[in-house]
Amino acid sequence: MKRLFNRVPLRAGVAAIGLGVLSGCASIDIGQSVKRINDETSGFTQGNLSLATNDSEKTKLRGRAHSLLEKPLSQSQAVELALVNSPSMQALLAQSWAEAAQTAQSGRIANPVFSFERLRAGDELELGRALSFGLLDLISLPWRQSAASRRIEQAQVKLAADVVDQVTLVRQAWVRAVAAQQTLKYAEQVYEASQASAELAQRMQAVGNFNRVSRARQQAFYADAATRLASASHLNTAAREELVRLLGLNDAQVDQLRLPDRLPDLPKEPVNPKAFSAQASQSRLDIRLAQSNFDAYAKAQGLELVNSFTDIELTARRNTKFDNAAGTSSSARGYKLALRLPIFDWGGMQRDAFNARTLAAANQLEAVTRSAGSNLRESYSAYRAAHDVARHYRDEVLPLRKVISDENQLRYNGMLIGVFELLADYRDQVETVIAAIDAEQQFWLADAAMQASLIGRPTSTTLSVGGAAPSAGGGH
Repeated sequence: MKRLFNRVPLRAGVAAIGLGVLSGCASIDIGQSVKRINDETSGFTQGNLSLATNDSEKTKLRGRAHSLLEKPLSQSQAVELALVNSPSMQALLAQSWAEAAQTAQSGRIANPVFSFERLRAGDELELGRALSFGLLDLISLPWRQSAASRRIEQAQVKLAADVVDQVTLVRQAWVRAVAAQQTLKYAEQVYEASQASAELAQRMQAVGNFNRVSRARQQAFYADAATRLASASHLNTAAREELVRLLGLNDAQVDQLRLPDRLPDLPKEPVNPKAFSAQASQSRLDIRLAQSNFDAYAKAQGLELVNSFTDIELTARRNTKFDNAAGTSSSARGYKLALRLPIFDWGGMQRDAFNARTLAAANQLEAVTRSAGSNLRESYSAYRAAHDVARHYRDEVLPLRKVISDENQLRYNGMLIGVFELLADYRDQVETVIAAIDAEQQFWLADAAMQASLIGRPTSTTLSVGGAAPSAGGGH
């Protein structure tokens, strides 16, 4: 009977470990994670997010990137190119995979420790075998698996939020790059007109038909146009290179990159406030992330409470002693329990820290929930204001400027105004077009920010729409 009892700990321990391993551990499948993100954020990824884990998949993504670069890149194509081509995006997915796998590992029981010892005393030889494992780890395995699953879910939501942030950056960078390209073209036209005006003024002064002040005024306009052209050229380069970095282009791909000549047309009608509210995601990423963070802390408190007090280790032993002189052997079986005693440290600081983290997570959840509506209202206000300003330029300012330009052309043909007045009007017309481009740029930036706010990733919505420069007249 005693022998049977002594065998129980070892067999029970092995059986318990096997049961824990087979009971279902938290795991991570990056393919399923990416598919879920594509489903939940389809308005951003269009199902194009993927992680290349082998050479075949990398080759496939490179082929898709090459085909996208064969024609001018639209905004949606720029997003797709970033998803399939950017090493930063691939690094983001791989890093999330690593962190999720590490989190899943925390929900598994640690491997048991097998120890072997050999002792000799005279004619006696003793062999000892022991199998040890954390008994508390085994008992708490279901709770740790549940906690790991919650943290994996939290990592999934965070990855989706990071992807949305990256897509929003790409959308806005594309808008800036196209607008900067447009602005540069018109800045070149202003420069050319100012250069022609300055040269004509210099020639007319040389033959005595232009005074010094008028000629200096035309030269000043030319100098200002040259400065603005240099600034526009740099802004174009900076905006394009920002897009290049977000798309993850190499040097060969940079040479292939082409952008449309102009920004898309404004939508016929802005998004209706009621439709905007209806589109607002009921499972906003920011609220889900804060909620999962709070749940992870709140539901793990019971386990952390026990761990702060003690730990238990169970060891099953079997010792065999050989007596060479007598030619006999004997075996001893048993087990050992090791208990950490809370004598010097009762774990009070650990519990305080965990309670504080849980309290902070609860308040953070409340703060995010309260600010969600405010972020949506601000984002829509910026979107609507930018739309109204851009439409005002399109429907009112540009047509009026064209009427003025047409009338000045008629007056010039009738010799009622001179060439300098006509050139000054042309410069004003181009400045108005540049201001209209800036207004369209602000609208599309606000549109990208609004789309991000709808899913719970609010971004900056500051508007900075400028106006056209005043008339620069000249006479003789």
